[in-house]
Amino acid sequence: MDALEQLIEILPDWFGANRRDLPWRRNREPYHVWLSEIMLQQTRVEAVKGYYARFLAALPDVPALASADPELLHKLWEGLGYYARVRNLQKAAQVIMNEHGGVFPRDYHAVRDLPGIGDYTAGAICSICFDQPTPALDGNVLRVLTRLSADSRCTDEPAVKRELRDRLAARYPAKGAGTLTQALMELGATVCLPNGEPKCGTCPAASFCAAHAAGSWQAYPVRAKKKARRPERLTVFVLSCGGALALRKRKNSGLLAGLWEFPNVPGRLEPQEALDQAAAWGLRPRGLEKQLERTHIFTHVQWEMRCYYVNCAERAAGFTWANEAALDEQYALPTAFRMFRP
Repeated sequence: MDALEQLIEILPDWFGANRRDLPWRRNREPYHVWLSEIMLQQTRVEAVKGYYARFLAALPDVPALASADPELLHKLWEGLGYYARVRNLQKAAQVIMNEHGGVFPRDYHAVRDLPGIGDYTAGAICSICFDQPTPALDGNVLRVLTRLSADSRCTDEPAVKRELRDRLAARYPAKGAGTLTQALMELGATVCLPNGEPKCGTCPAASFCAAHAAGSWQAYPVRAKKKARRPERLTVFVLSCGGALALRKRKNSGLLAGLWEFPNVPGRLEPQEALDQAAAWGLRPRGLEKQLERTHIFTHVQWEMRCYYVNCAERAAGFTWANEAALDEQYALPTAFRMFRP
């Protein structure tokens, strides 16, 4: 019995004794599992819990998601980032309604073909919800597998990831596929940690883990070197007039597509240049109230932002003006701009 077979044999019992009580684990409803997996991409578990509950309260099923106002979707997602995820959720819900009679498909390839769903998410849904032998290789599982066998291949290479998935799938049990998928995720998330030293003292695989035996856990997984983020400078304006703030909508393509933002211009303006810009917008600025400097990091871009708070005597027609209640309930501001909200 090799190390992977040993791990698969002992992991379900370990999971039963150590699993976290997470809201999306309380049933195997595909909509719930799907929503949680999309929310958990690039986002911490603790941050997702509140969003998950609010989203389901507003949109409890696939038909509700398919027919939801996109502005509501953005508001429910506000602060989670990577907004293409929620737009693809709705597109996939509409495909389920139009092509699958409103019933979530059970076939792996049909699930994989839904907008916004890749190999990992399709594997998670089909194993957890339908008990199919379809592994879900996220960063947590890849870390466990490569440390277990001291595999020094680059896990960013599709061929390597495919081979690991196939090797794992071939060993999946006839029953309990969903339990194994969740157990592998849990081991990586809570024991075989991504940042800092893993908790090898409490790991059920410690006695047969190659990286633990060699003391080389930090060498795995091997990842491709990331490209440096492209820096961009931006001057942001929080323009206030009569208890309301100026907003505008971004283009329907590109970064933060279709979302609301505080007005901004490329580059870094000095205070008088900022007042001149506000005047050019027809706002009759009374003066600058304060100035902030902030950085916001995207996957490939880093925004270096200077924000000016400007009190204005006139509301220009080119903007949407929102009071505090509207900002709370109606307009979704991505984190890059929400951090400047007074």
